Amino acid sequence: MASEASKAQNEKGEMACGDLQEGIVLKVLSGTYIVQAEADKSSDPPRYTCILRGTLRKQLTYTESAALPRRVVKAKMPPQTDVVAVGDRVLFSILPDHTGVIEEVLPRRTRFARAAFRGKEQTLVTNLDQLVVVFACAEPNPDPWRIDRWLVAAEAFGLEAVLVANKRDLVDETQFQRSFGEFAALGYKVLPTSALKETGIEPLRHVLRGRISAFTGPSGVGKSSLLNVLQPGLHLKVGAVGDATHRGRHTTTVRELFPLEGGGWVADTPGLRQLELPALSRQELAECFVDFRPFLATPCRFRDCRHETEPGCNIKMAVEQGHLSARRYRSFLEIAHELEQSRPK
Repeated sequence: MASEASKAQNEKGEMACGDLQEGIVLKVLSGTYIVQAEADKSSDPPRYTCILRGTLRKQLTYTESAALPRRVVKAKMPPQTDVVAVGDRVLFSILPDHTGVIEEVLPRRTRFARAAFRGKEQTLVTNLDQLVVVFACAEPNPDPWRIDRWLVAAEAFGLEAVLVANKRDLVDETQFQRSFGEFAALGYKVLPTSALKETGIEPLRHVLRGRISAFTGPSGVGKSSLLNVLQPGLHLKVGAVGDATHRGRHTTTVRELFPLEGGGWVADTPGLRQLELPALSRQELAECFVDFRPFLATPCRFRDCRHETEPGCNIKMAVEQGHLSARRYRSFLEIAHELEQSRPK
């Protein structure tokens, strides 16, 4: 069966003809890609189920000498697990049966990824303007250490982060400030919402308008519920928090990009029990803590300072003097140790 499927894909590739179309990848499903044609050329742009040109699955190295014919001298698997991801702009050929073949992936402006198997990265969404990090005020209770990880990920990929505090109706003001006040004080945009009560939706809709955003966060915090309120008609599956574990259950199983009626795009991503961060050095990680940056502007005593035991460390001094949060500093050290332990030997 595998050889027959491969033969069918080759035949489709040979049949591809006509001018290349530009489009955006809306969904990835087991080796097929839902691509919407360029929206600017039609008020109701068509969508095509596409396959990937086989040569895109490998990184090809060609002969460099002008005296030799151009041919492939080396082919290897790419370092990422997703050659094409949701949000990618692609060029594709349309086949006679109204399916398509992706011929080229255009350069990505930005991307959001997580560490995957054997040191590779899994690209979740590309070409984003912002990352909408959703946590619940309760059920499940927010964990500031986990919020740190998502904010670090946004900073690592150069994305603006918006922190959505969903289920705001379940807590009072004191508890809300205890959970999210420190992040607002760092300068992050914190939006309280309630999908159940449909409160805080307009400010969130305003933040999304005209931009490409991805909803991410732990399972059970209400990402799909919020999207159902933001864009009536989506009918995304929603779940409940387990009574025994107080952890969310995964309801989104695939990544998908949705156009918003008010303008802009939003991607729903599967809930993550644990966000695996990309490989970062200590210095790169420190830069991802926005509150550390003013104290990194002046070099520490040692150029290769790890900001842990070295004397003359500006970060440690700022913590001791109360200028930096001791909790955030411990969070930095915890993530730094984790990244170093997971680094391939």
